[in-house]
Amino acid sequence: MEKSDSILQLQKSVELFTEQRNWQTAHNPKNLSMSIAIEAAELMEIFQWISIDESKNISDPDVIVNVADELADVLIYCFSFANQFEFDVADIVREKMRKNNFKYPAKK
Repeated sequence: MEKSDSILQLQKSVELFTEQRNWQTAHNPKNLSMSIAIEAAELMEIFQWISIDESKNISDPDVIVNVADELADVLIYCFSFANQFEFDVADIVREKMRKNNFKYPAKK
């Protein structure tokens, strides 16, 4: 994938990957929501015993790759979850940001 790939292209890529492996039955909302949490926990584990300052200044290339891989796993499962409900991820994020702007105005 290239930096110019859209969110929709990424969603379709995840959908195709899942279809090619016949994972549709295992990729249901219950399992996918659990997988998102599990992968998020694996991302959290990387930072578990380090300070906030250390977490902001990671320089070990292996750790950076691991962080990127775990974040990608979270996002891939999120895209799969969105596909289950036929959500356009860009649309639902834009709508949630609109609600957040109303709920949390910048001047407060």
